[in-house]
Formats: sequence, C-alpha cells, structure tokens
Amino acid sequence: MNVGQSESRSIQTLCSLLGYSRQAFYKFIKQSEKEALQHDLILQEVLKIRKTLKRLGTRKLLFKMEEFMREHHIDIGRDAMFDLLATHKLLIRKRKRRVLVTTFSDHWMRKYPNLIVDFIPTAPNQLWVSDITYITLKDDFAYLSLITDAYSRKIVGFYIGNTIGRWLYKSIANGFK
Repeated sequence: MNVGQSESRSIQTLCSLLGYSRQAFYKFIKQSEKEALQHDLILQEVLKIRKTLKRLGTRKLLFKMEEFMREHHIDIGRDAMFDLLATHKLLIRKRKRRVLVTTFSDHWMRKYPNLIVDFIPTAPNQLWVSDITYITLKDDFAYLSLITDAYSRKIVGFYIGNTIGRWLYKSIANGFK
C-alpha cells in the first residue's frame, strides 16, 4: 500500500485497530456533540448576561446561571467554565492599578517611634499631626501635605507640589499666613 493511496475501511475495522469497540466510538461522537451543544448554550447565555453586566466575573456568572443550567440539564464546574471562557476569550481581565505606590515601609532606613502613643489632646494646638498623599492629575500627580490639629481636626497648614522636598516647612508656613 502506498502512502498516497486511500482505501475505505469500515468503522468496525478502524475501531478494532485502535483497540476500541464500535459502541465506544459512537458514544464518543454523541457525547462530543452533546458537549458542543451545551457549550454553545452556555456561551450564548454568557453573552446575553454580559450585555448588561460587562465586568461580571466567571464565578458570579456561574452562580447567576445556575437556574439556566438546571433547566437545560447542563453540569459544568468552575474550572471547566473558566477553560471554556478562556478558549473563547471571554474572561474578564483584572484591571491594572493606575495608582502609583508612594509608600514603602519595609526599608532599611531608620523608622522613628510613635511619640504620642498615650497622649490625648484636651485643647486645640496641643498636638498637630501631618500626612502626605498624592492627587492624580490628568497625566501626572501632585503631592498634598496636610498638617491637622489632632483635637479640633481642622487643617492648620497644607502644601501642594510636584516634589516631596521641603513640604513640611511649606505646610507650616501656609498655616501661619
């Protein structure tokens, strides 16, 4: 027999060559068609749900589709659902954080102790606390430093700038204007 030559063989002969029964072959075909139909039904329902809930994740989709799958006698687990949606590129990607990380507390430099652990202010201007954060702008960000009176919780001083530099001094100076 040449490689290019084709002979028609019966299903029975091919199955026996591969070590399967003819019944197993037809059962496999029927099961494959049933799975394909179920997957199509699931995908249609997912697309229908995602029209209104675009960012709904797979686990919540699976929960939301329980009734639908019970009605259609579909039994699919979480991992198979993830695989099915991944195959059809329907997984929701996690959003990347656009927030710039400005605090790294696990550094090697000296960490100052908390000097006001047991101190409770009883009047204004006994204790000022400060903090620095940043404000996201269109293409950049700016630092905002605040000095707050711990008793009255009023802002005593502030400074907005694009560098951290001497923000504490500028915050205090703005507070005394």
